[in-house]
Amino acid sequence: MIIIGEKISIIAKKVREAMNSRDPKPIQELAEAQWKAGAHFIDVNIGPAEEKGGELMTWMVESIQKTVQAPLCLDTTNAAALEAGLKAHNNAWGRPLINSTSNEPDRFIMLELAAKYNALCIALTLGKGSLPADAEERCGIAAEIMGRAAEYGVPMEDLYLDPLILQVCTMQDQAQHAIKAVKMFQELNDPPMKTVVGLSNISNGVPKDMRSLIDRVYLTLLMYEGLTAAIANPLDKELMDVVKTTEVFMGKTLYAHSYLEM
Repeated sequence: MIIIGEKISIIAKKVREAMNSRDPKPIQELAEAQWKAGAHFIDVNIGPAEEKGGELMTWMVESIQKTVQAPLCLDTTNAAALEAGLKAHNNAWGRPLINSTSNEPDRFIMLELAAKYNALCIALTLGKGSLPADAEERCGIAAEIMGRAAEYGVPMEDLYLDPLILQVCTMQDQAQHAIKAVKMFQELNDPPMKTVVGLSNISNGVPKDMRSLIDRVYLTLLMYEGLTAAIANPLDKELMDVVKTTEVFMGKTLYAHSYLEM
């Protein structure tokens, strides 16, 4: 299971303040903590970044990679800022991941940038202005994005299909559709397509003390259906322990009494 550390986001007050003041320390500390906790990528979410987005993303990438030798998941709707981040990214520590393209025309450029910079790319199965109703509609959108990716020269093995996780407290039936979509996505190609979810979306809106439980159980169900990666909180030790334990039961890790420490 690939874990993409979600904690460096403009939504978080501490991160936003550090971005605005160009103070690298809080951001570097969060990156290092997530890396040590087991994250394989560090997500860098700067939001729309309409003013000086390129300069901000460059500063973020360089600041993080001075401290952590990790590949980054670059998260912004600003294509110019994204390209600046791709240029600044140190690929010696792994290829960058773009978050994300979709079936919306203004997101097609993300595939162009993925091909240009040899980056991996998340493909959110979101249609043109509407949410997908079920797993089958998600698969239809995924197939269209896959065809477009091929046209841009993005290999299928570089694409991570995202079924669009919605909050369980208001759209409970969608939780099952997303799980089913993860299984169906893998059947769209040979070798099977990679899949990814924004895990914490499932627990948005639920009481704070329940969020980790909701995330952990849902992730187990997704992993059983073959999920490749999750944008999640690696600082949640119980969540990371569940990942390791699920991998033991699925035969992906050899059991040892010390498996939680590995």
